[in-house]
Formats: sequence, structure tokens, C-alpha cells
Amino acid sequence: MSVSTPVKMIPVARPFVGEEEEQVVLQVLRSGWLSQGQRVAEFENRFAEYVGAKHAVAVSSCTTGLHLALVAAAVGAGDEVLCPSLSFIATANSIRYVGATPVFVDVDPVTFNLDPNRVEEAITSRTKAILVVHQIGLPAALSEILEIAQRRNVMVIEDAACAIGSAYQDRKIGLPHSFMACFSFHPRKILTTGEGGMLTTADEQIAARLRRLRQHAMTTSDLARHQSKSIMMEGYDEVGFNYRMTDMQAAIGLVQLGRLDGFLARRRALALRYSEELSRLAWLTPPSEPAGRRHNFQSYMIRVKPDAPISRDNLMQRLLERGISTRRGVMSIHREPPYRDEKWDKVLSHSEAVTDQGLILPLFHQMTEQEQTHVIESIREI
Repeated sequence: MSVSTPVKMIPVARPFVGEEEEQVVLQVLRSGWLSQGQRVAEFENRFAEYVGAKHAVAVSSCTTGLHLALVAAAVGAGDEVLCPSLSFIATANSIRYVGATPVFVDVDPVTFNLDPNRVEEAITSRTKAILVVHQIGLPAALSEILEIAQRRNVMVIEDAACAIGSAYQDRKIGLPHSFMACFSFHPRKILTTGEGGMLTTADEQIAARLRRLRQHAMTTSDLARHQSKSIMMEGYDEVGFNYRMTDMQAAIGLVQLGRLDGFLARRRALALRYSEELSRLAWLTPPSEPAGRRHNFQSYMIRVKPDAPISRDNLMQRLLERGISTRRGVMSIHREPPYRDEKWDKVLSHSEAVTDQGLILPLFHQMTEQEQTHVIESIREI
């Protein structure tokens, strides 16, 4: 055993919440207004300001945000949406929600993001949109994909679930690079509200429609009616959804947003140390950060080469025995029963390799030098 072995298990991720988050939740509880209200509106404004977007719309999760983005893009039955298989299954599920067909495109084996050349080849007369994923926080090749999309008259939506604080060509993800970007605030993300999500867009009318759709397509919100000095009657002009964020979640989000730059700096420092130490092991490949793309390191994923002296899964087990939790590489959606089709096996070789070789190591804001040393030394010793 390494002399640096910690007493407790080192998790892959751990949300950072403190007394300030506790206090703001208590304030909301005592206010008498718990559901979507003024705190949500304030969180939207502050989030839009942070990423540089004109409008931000809070929702119950990134998945519901992706669904609304596709609804707003008029994607429906008979349409195809290009997306990576190398992603969490919610990416493809959101396409199915609107009755469209996900068409999986292989990734660049270095960045783990959509390969623009494969994107071009996959577009057909039925392609309505490209759902771009910024995988584990590294921005995709947006310029190339947006150029293809514009030339082929296809819409681009960004699955930015992991990408808060990431930047592409010195512009934060969430700016109007595309039609819309969707973020996640799940506890494994850098900024968390427990559950929750946010959409950003440059279009005021679309933002207004999204705010209606998230609340059953209600023409007048309950907060507006509550604050009105005269009687207001709401209407429902289309089929909507219950995708609201609560004021309790938004209050936590506002505090977390204030901590975000510190979170990002700490994660990058931890990631840099990992890369410096692990790059000395020839059988491992640390993550890449190409020029013009700023990684937020929502996750730190290495690749265990096929000729390594130990298999990826065996390494995971041996680390677990030393009190170190890890996770497999990003899943390949096409391997799961709802999306299983033999045709994908022939065209998604890079996605499958990353899934089989990828290994996510512990990385979180509170991670100590001793804990990270234990991870690094354990990998060397094993």
C-alpha cells in the first residue's frame, strides 16, 4: 500500500456546498415562495451575464432543456438529428422525445468530440439539426461544424451539459455560437443546483416561448399574476411541459455562480498536475486541450492503451481496493438496447475505443494534495 493511503474513499466527484448555500435555501423557505419565482429570474440574468448570452432560461434539467431546444427548432417526426454516440444517453433520448431519429456520428479520438469530416458525410435530405456535445468540458470544433451547418442549411444546438466555464476561441460556451446551448447543474457538474439546467439563446422571442413552454405553455406566469394589482387570467396556446426550476435551486445556483471562477481555477490546477505526472507513463494517454479551446475539466479522463500492462477494468478494480473510486469512459449510446443497431458498429470505431479505454479519475474542488498523490502513486505502483 502507498504511504499516502487516505482513511476514506476518494470519490470521482463531490459537490462543493457550504454555509452560504444553506443560508440562502433557508431564506427561500422562510419567504413563502418556493417554486419558480424571483430567484429563478435573477439566476437567469446572472448566468446570461456570466457566459455573455443575451438570454438564459432555467429549466429542471439539461435533458428537459435539450427537449425544449429541439421543440423550439421545430424538429419532429421524420427528421434526423446528428449527434455523437459517445455521450450520456440523454443526448439521444431528447431527440427521440420529439419523434426524430438520432443519427450517430463518430468522434475525433483526441478530443472525444464530433469529427467535422464525419458530420459532413452523415448529412442527408432529412437532417434537420446537429446536436453538438462538448464532451466532459472540452469544446467541440464549432467553427468547422457551424460552417458545414450553414452551407447545408442545418441547425446547430449545443449539448453543453459539462461545459460551464469552457471557452472556444476566447469566447465562453453559452454565447450565441449556435441556435442554442443547454447546460446541466447535476451534482457531478462544476456548478450544481442539485438538479437543474439552463438554455442560452440570442433570440428574444424564442426565449419568451421557452419560458412559456417550461410552465405548461402558460401565457402569464403565476409569479406575474401574484404580483399584479389587477386580476389576470392565463391561457394555454400550445402543449407545454412542467420543466420549471424552483427558487430553492436558483438560490443555490446564484451562490455557486459566485464561486465558479474559483472552482475552475482549482480544477485546472489539479488537471495540470495529473497530466504532468501521468504523461510519464507510456501506457496512458492524458486528455488533450487543443489551441483555441479551454477545457474546464468537468471530468479528468485518461485512456489506457490496448497494449498497457494492465487492462482498464482491472486497473479500476485495483484502484477501488485502494480506496479510489473511478468511472469507465464515456458510454457509447449505440450499445444500449434502445439504440442497438449493427450498422453503427461499422462506423463508430473511435467512439467504441474511447468507451472501452477511457478511465475517469477523481477530481473535485476539495481534493487535497494528499488525495491526488495517493491516486497518482497508486496508478504507478499498480
